[in-house]
Amino acid sequence: MKLVVVSAGLSVPSSTRLLGDRLAAAVGRAAEVETQVVELRELAVEIAQNFTNGFPGRALAAAQDAVAGADGLIVVTPVFSASYSGLFKSFFDVLDPEALAGKPVLIAATGGSARHSLVLEHALRPLFAYLKAVVVPTGVYAASEDWGAEGLDGRIERAAGELAALMTGLSGGVPAGRAPHASPADAFSAAAVVPFEEQLAALRPTG
Repeated sequence: MKLVVVSAGLSVPSSTRLLGDRLAAAVGRAAEVETQVVELRELAVEIAQNFTNGFPGRALAAAQDAVAGADGLIVVTPVFSASYSGLFKSFFDVLDPEALAGKPVLIAATGGSARHSLVLEHALRPLFAYLKAVVVPTGVYAASEDWGAEGLDGRIERAAGELAALMTGLSGGVPAGRAPHASPADAFSAAAVVPFEEQLAALRPTG
């Protein structure tokens, strides 16, 4: 399975990229994946040009193809003005509107203060719901004080396990290292992944 990490970090080294790498490593411990990282910092000029001329450059087109062809995504942005960065949003603005439909996505963000943690629920989750992605329940936010502190590793492992289970369930397999009879409390069961259309049908009145 192919896992793509989209990182909107701007600095080198970047805590945003570090969080993406740690999440990808955790997914790799739960399922067999081939990981590719898309660094939006390197695509900033081509993204801007795409807005003005309507055509992606070679590197941007390759990144768009990688995202569209992924079995699952990890998307990580720094927090700017209590939301995702403009570069992060711009990349998804120039992506095909149907590229993420039905695709499992793990949302994550980094910031200087824990006060911005709601960016996951108030900005990132609505964005990817609009893009018809299947967003895993656990998002991961890392403030400056979270690095090296208790709690971050647990959130990373939980979110990564949810993404791995969704990716494996949609591809018809069983997560690596997990027996078919394992408890659903340990991770999402592949058999428990119900298509969204079926969930809606179950809620409609029958009479």
